[in-house]
Amino acid sequence: MDGTHAARTVTEVMATAEPPAATTPFGRASRDYLFGEVWSRPGLSRRDRRWVTLTCVAAADSPGPIEEHVHAALASGDIKLEALLEFVLHFAVYCGWPKASHLEGAIARQWDRVHRERGEETPPWPQLPNDTLGPGVWDERLKRGVEEFIDVNLMPAPPTNSPYRHAGILNFVFGHVWQRPGLTRRERRIVTVASVALDDSPVPLQTHVTAALHSGDLTKVEMDEIVLQFAAYYGFAKGEALADAVETAWASKPD
Repeated sequence: MDGTHAARTVTEVMATAEPPAATTPFGRASRDYLFGEVWSRPGLSRRDRRWVTLTCVAAADSPGPIEEHVHAALASGDIKLEALLEFVLHFAVYCGWPKASHLEGAIARQWDRVHRERGEETPPWPQLPNDTLGPGVWDERLKRGVEEFIDVNLMPAPPTNSPYRHAGILNFVFGHVWQRPGLTRRERRIVTVASVALDDSPVPLQTHVTAALHSGDLTKVEMDEIVLQFAAYYGFAKGEALADAVETAWASKPD
């Protein structure tokens, strides 16, 4: 793709009037390769590429890119506020609460910026009813958590013999978070795959990649594009580990 088309892609993806000047090797590579080739590829929607990118920049503690990509997601209309806020909770589970706290702060700032740029008063965030928290009966919640764990991971649920498994995995992560509205299961898989890849978590990485492909929630073509998008934003060395996990999972997929 030539420089003009690549620059146009920058403005479309980043929701800016003018792309930054490409006067350095990094700037030219960002314009011509990252935006001109990676963001322009078929096989994965722009919204899906945003989930991978947001996960990467938020986990990398990159203040500027976090602000820029949150703004782009909101200003473009690709991701609504409610979905972004739901993403923060899922991200917190897999990448940590302090990073999620910073991410949610960026969403607040960019939500205000988008409306100021439009000359509008910034509307408040929605108030959430308590019924979105799921069942308050612990036996019922844990039962649902076991069922969701099996359904998501395509393997038996762990025993409830540690606080991490009992209170964390079965009660909260699968008893609540994976069942919340706001994001589809497919979107939660995309965010989770990117998270476990950047977290250097070999077993969760293989587990979640395998489940995503074997369940049919993500196709091989989509997963290959996730690998490329991830490598572009979190590094090709970690992208190689994700690519290896994808090939291993695909080779073991039942006919």
